[in-house]
Amino acid sequence: MRMLLSLAIMAALIYVVFAALIFFVQPKLVYYPEIGRGITETPHHSGLVYESVELETADGERLHGWFVPAPAAKATILFFHGNAGNISHRIGYLSMFYRLGYNTFIFDYRGYGESSGKPTEQGTYRDAVAAWQYVTEKKAIPSADIVLFGESLGGAIASWLAAREIPGVLVLASAFTSVPDMGAQLYPYLPIRRLSRFEYNTLGHLKDVTCPVFVAHSPEDEIVPFKQGQKLYETARTPKQFVELQGGHNEGFIYTREEWANALGKFIDASLGRR
Repeated sequence: MRMLLSLAIMAALIYVVFAALIFFVQPKLVYYPEIGRGITETPHHSGLVYESVELETADGERLHGWFVPAPAAKATILFFHGNAGNISHRIGYLSMFYRLGYNTFIFDYRGYGESSGKPTEQGTYRDAVAAWQYVTEKKAIPSADIVLFGESLGGAIASWLAAREIPGVLVLASAFTSVPDMGAQLYPYLPIRRLSRFEYNTLGHLKDVTCPVFVAHSPEDEIVPFKQGQKLYETARTPKQFVELQGGHNEGFIYTREEWANALGKFIDASLGRR
């Protein structure tokens, strides 16, 4: 009996320690700015003309980004990348948007690439506001001609911004419903919703989004469950479209298949044309 009691106490202690560890190390589980921190290439390497941009956020951080213009652009993409790497790892997207006839502004959140600071949830929202102001004020592009494109974690940030501004289109690629939902999926044996220090509530933001929404997700995504992408699509208002990708989370990029890129382009053009 004493041995069983000792084992039970030990198991309880291990459980509590593990839960506490999860609580305190959450930023390292959400953000991976150290993966490929350096800029490995620029749009120039793909034959794209670009402008190097430095922004300042409301709280004084400096953000680094690129503006890639397209001839007689039909729209402008404001790109929000995922939680690892930096803008130089998204050159394929820049080439795709250029071929489709869109300008692109892509930037690194605080703590990523050549941007200053450390990432936080509220900080990334401030970064989104600074990027929006750059495109709408500095570049004088009408909000209705701006497409917010969110990849993975970027989907939560893009949806947050779309719920507060009125862009032309919102695109969610391999996005999750919320961080607590992701945590509950990864750690079903922990009270993760109480432990979570992050929200990134894509689903909640989406309920306040009034623009057309394009959702793309792969059933083979091993990180963000396919059902979360389906849930986002179900929640979005019409007009909307869902495209089923193929490959894992870090493989099923829209630019890797011409038919996916064309579907996205047709949806954007049709959505902006509806005005």
